[in-house]
Amino acid sequence: MPELMPEPMPEPRPHDVVFTTVTNRVATVTINRPEARNALNHEVRTKLRQTMADVDADADVDVVILTGADPAFTAGLDLKELGGGDPDRSGSAISSDSTTPVAQRPFAPLSKPLIGAVNGVAITGGFEIALNCDFLIASERAAFADTHARVGVMPGWGLTVLLAEAVGVRRAREISFTGNFVDAHQAWSMGLVNRVVPHGELLSVCQKVAEDIVGNDVDGVRNLLGTYRSVAETTVAEGWQIEARNGWEFRQRHGFRPDEVERRRQRIVERGRDQLG
Repeated sequence: MPELMPEPMPEPRPHDVVFTTVTNRVATVTINRPEARNALNHEVRTKLRQTMADVDADADVDVVILTGADPAFTAGLDLKELGGGDPDRSGSAISSDSTTPVAQRPFAPLSKPLIGAVNGVAITGGFEIALNCDFLIASERAAFADTHARVGVMPGWGLTVLLAEAVGVRRAREISFTGNFVDAHQAWSMGLVNRVVPHGELLSVCQKVAEDIVGNDVDGVRNLLGTYRSVAETTVAEGWQIEARNGWEFRQRHGFRPDEVERRRQRIVERGRDQLG
């Protein structure tokens, strides 16, 4: 029986609420409801979850970029839809015993690095989606706000965990308690975003960073991603043990080849010369 080949990802269409393009093993996923500032209605949330699962399973993709169609990254949950009684809203689900809350995410964690390209406002649920990325690069037009308290709802996609991890718990409290906006440069000074770039250069900068990641050992990158994720979700003392265990398991799986190390060392030297001049 002939081996079944994976189906190619569909070409993006202008009316798709979420679409994907792939260049040089980098998938760019775009939330595409610009007329509603990319508000997260039921259709977007469903399509985003499926799209992220698809790119994570795609053997031709090593890094993922998530962004929004201008002018916004995403303004958060579609409050008009929620006000109409939409049952599929963010927040903790309830376990089968009907009493225990179960932590939720906007999409399942990826096995590949996920870069958030924040091109405009990221508000409340949209802020949570940004925080679920591995790191953020922001346009000068980016701005962040947690308006859960203003609306009178509670975070359900990890904001109180991930925002405190990014900026420290005291800054996180101020952002959440006030509901005030944090602009791109304030976000950079807090450590919320890794860099701020001119708006027109955002995707090209993210693509370059992604391709730098693609140029590394794919298994090593994914093992580092898993290690960082495990360490971030535990205590410092346990983190040291996780790092040691993951490193040992990685060496057991991949062995140690001096010739391969030397080849990669030469690539590192060449990249350093290119970057430093």
